[in-house]
Amino acid sequence: MNTRAAAWLAWSMCALSLALTALSLLLLILNLSYPNVPIHPYWIVNTLIAVGFSPVGAVIVPRISPQNPIGWLFCAIGLLWGVTHFSAEYAVYTLLAEPGSLPTGEAAAWMMSWVWVPACGLIVFLCLLFPDGRLPSRRWRWFAWLSLLLVLVGAISQALAPGSVFYLGAIYNPLGVEGLPNVGELIQTFMFTLIFISAASLFVRQLRAIGVKRRQLKWFTYSSTLAISGVILAYTISATIGAQWLEWVGYVLLLVGFIGIPISMGIAILRYRLYNIDLLINRTLVYGLLTALLLVIYFGAVVLLQDVFRVLTGERTQLAVVVSTLVIAALFNPLRRRIQSFIDRSFYRRKYDAAKTLEAFSAKLRDETDLDALSDDLVGVVRETMQPSHVSLWLRPDTAPKGEEAE
Repeated sequence: MNTRAAAWLAWSMCALSLALTALSLLLLILNLSYPNVPIHPYWIVNTLIAVGFSPVGAVIVPRISPQNPIGWLFCAIGLLWGVTHFSAEYAVYTLLAEPGSLPTGEAAAWMMSWVWVPACGLIVFLCLLFPDGRLPSRRWRWFAWLSLLLVLVGAISQALAPGSVFYLGAIYNPLGVEGLPNVGELIQTFMFTLIFISAASLFVRQLRAIGVKRRQLKWFTYSSTLAISGVILAYTISATIGAQWLEWVGYVLLLVGFIGIPISMGIAILRYRLYNIDLLINRTLVYGLLTALLLVIYFGAVVLLQDVFRVLTGERTQLAVVVSTLVIAALFNPLRRRIQSFIDRSFYRRKYDAAKTLEAFSAKLRDETDLDALSDDLVGVVRETMQPSHVSLWLRPDTAPKGEEAE
């Protein structure tokens, strides 16, 4: 397939995926008007995957070799999850919300019963082959074949599973075979386990990578860390301390990280401004920690001042909120500078030491006038900050002015 045909096919898959997603959201709105109709629980995730992966795949395919599977995996993942979402919403609408209003509702329910399995399987292979289209090593071949086998077995078993369709509740599989087990939850567990292992392979690959490939993998690591942090906040920390607002913060962080995964992968594959990832990670660490500290200080100050005012005046007052806000405003810049210095010392030690060395050399330039001493210091600064394999300094000898030469 030549590049033009590959681009046309990729953008056609993207357009179909986005069209199915738009129709799915329209059907979702219609289904929400019926209070007794179940809602597909993963409609947000399906929408984000279809909208995130399909355009990235369409952009990647023409810019790399059409034989490279990475771009096609992006396109196929977006399309299959678009089909999954559309099948679910279509089946719910035509079989439960408005029975018989649209044709082939049972076919849509059957499609939904199994298509989500290969959709998860493609994510497994995307993680295994990212970023260059090859497995991390030959030792991962057995895992790739095992994943393919489990995806095929899972899809066939779900296509023929009796009883209700997984995720759709009261809708039953029209092609279910009585006597076969319905192991939808077990298959889902297997798929999530395969995705987790394949994603872990990327973290292992990053530890061994160098140069451009290391920065490519760092983009994925950044987005995945955001998503994992959101999961921890939303489903672990918030449940432990009972903070509803923290659950929403975690959920938003999860969605941002989730939509950021295909975008970060696309940036890494296209190698567009790879070096900005270090600045992005630095700012995320600084402002994330700063926000957390300011929130703790703010709520602590509000609670403490409320207790103080209640003891002094016998009633609550809004003055505590005002004072706490002023304290936060006064602490913002000092805290930011201290946190930035802490992050630089802890995670960017080499750059931090280089900046300190340059700062000390700049201060010496203002006081030192001996050129020979400065030349030795300059060579030392270059060797310490840039760490070249060899460094030497050549100074042009002084030449007499033209008038003096004539005399």
